[in-house]
Amino acid sequence: MKIIVAGGSGFLGKPLCQALVDRAHDVVVLTRGAPHLTAGRPVLWIPDGTAPPDTVDWTQELDGASAVINLSGAGIADKRWSHARKELIRKSRVLSTRSLVAAVRQVKTRPPVFLNASGAGYYGTANPEPLDESYPPGSDFLSTVCVDWEAEAHAATALGCRLVIVRNGIVLASDGGALAKMVPAFRWFVGGPIAGGRQMMSWIHRDDWIALVIWAIETPAVSDAINATAPNPVSNREFSAALGRVLHRPSLMPMPGWMLRLLVGEVANVALIPGARVIPARALQLGFKFKFPELQPAMAAALR
Repeated sequence: MKIIVAGGSGFLGKPLCQALVDRAHDVVVLTRGAPHLTAGRPVLWIPDGTAPPDTVDWTQELDGASAVINLSGAGIADKRWSHARKELIRKSRVLSTRSLVAAVRQVKTRPPVFLNASGAGYYGTANPEPLDESYPPGSDFLSTVCVDWEAEAHAATALGCRLVIVRNGIVLASDGGALAKMVPAFRWFVGGPIAGGRQMMSWIHRDDWIALVIWAIETPAVSDAINATAPNPVSNREFSAALGRVLHRPSLMPMPGWMLRLLVGEVANVALIPGARVIPARALQLGFKFKFPELQPAMAAALR
């Protein structure tokens, strides 16, 4: 299979591409930045609305492809949220998805599968109940970004593509994401719960995330939204305690919410302090098997 991966050089895209190559797929990466990829993999640039058009006609790569995977988007919690940063978070998702769908519309042989990333932040944080894919979106900044992002992807269904929207939770791996940012504090004996620790954390090991994406591409019954989260979300306090056990460190140094807001700004109020109990009902219903359904083994494997 020829598979196009937009955003294939990042924290999720790079190992996904490697897994696809290991399964003998022909992978073409579309990226907004400088790629760090294995030798011999075609790499092209995709516009996201923040840079001028490129001279490479990357749209031709979609002609005859078996699947398109869109992971494009600037990091949510990489920097403080200024007005410009929030616009970049939105545009890098909405406009890159619009560009991909427009390219699919132009080609002669359209890809039968279009898989688009989204976030568990789609649901907002106001509802304490377990949230499956049937729940409506929230109303905060991240929720509205996810709604707009997914709306652009839905245009692919009119082009004959089977659309899969993967709403990502907190992905666990040692080389990036939330876990990598938490580890240093624990190694220095100053780790602990954040803002009381009651907020829920809907997580997934990166190996399970990769397996879920590949399974979604290869399983015709999978369509529309699926939650890419493990079956057992935990509170931030439980998450911190598990991380302390894995690292053989205490988890007794809580960080007050006001301090986190002082350090990172508005992103704390939306992406770090609140939480939601998001469950992968659709994936479980369709038979996906998680390798790491429980947090402690998942965290130990991620940090091994």
